[in-house]
Amino acid sequence: MPSRQELRRSIPWPIRRRLYDMHRLRRRRWRRAPGIERVPGEGTAALTFDDGPGGQDTRAVLDALADAAVPATFFVLGKHVLEQPDLTREIENRGHELALHGMSHRRHDRLDEAEAEEELRQGVAAIEQVSGKRPRWYRPPFGRSSPMLASICDRLGLTLVYWSAWGHDWEPVPPSHVTSTVLHDLGPGGIVLLHDSTLYGQRGDVGATAASVPQIAEAAKERGLSLLTLSGALDGVR
Repeated sequence: MPSRQELRRSIPWPIRRRLYDMHRLRRRRWRRAPGIERVPGEGTAALTFDDGPGGQDTRAVLDALADAAVPATFFVLGKHVLEQPDLTREIENRGHELALHGMSHRRHDRLDEAEAEEELRQGVAAIEQVSGKRPRWYRPPFGRSSPMLASICDRLGLTLVYWSAWGHDWEPVPPSHVTSTVLHDLGPGGIVLLHDSTLYGQRGDVGATAASVPQIAEAAKERGLSLLTLSGALDGVR
């Protein structure tokens, strides 16, 4: 029997794209577990990346961010943090922020409460062990949250974060698609979701993501938006 991923890949891309953009069910789930979908301020937006650190893929994204002179928040997985401590520290050393995506890329909302809490605790501990800092933000894999996860975040001192714009960059799409899809929804206070790893998507490399970064940064500037980390945007730091 084909796996769920194989079945999803069999759906033509134009149809998958329309399904991805059907926000109703996702927004309904987010309302049950409120989190941050936008940052305050008319002149700011936040750039975020999920699923890393991912070796050379993350380094390609870091180089693109350096070329564009913009910082970002990286929602990292504890297992990869422990596997790649030097790269994890490099993310921070290059002016970016670490946040929690979990210890692993499982559906956290499908775990029982004790297992879900341990998943988040282990992820927080991994980031603290390697970076010396405790993360503030948590984004569940696939954006699949729940009231249970919101309660766990309260206990652990984490804030749930979602997004308002994304680039479909886990798919094998060109940079122009990533850029145009992000810019379609990018406005004041926006939170952009991109990915710095290929481990949980359908593409072979992060070339499209890296190439889109300077384009997104330039368009944001033209719209009067400064791209910041989440902490930078929410704490009013430029």
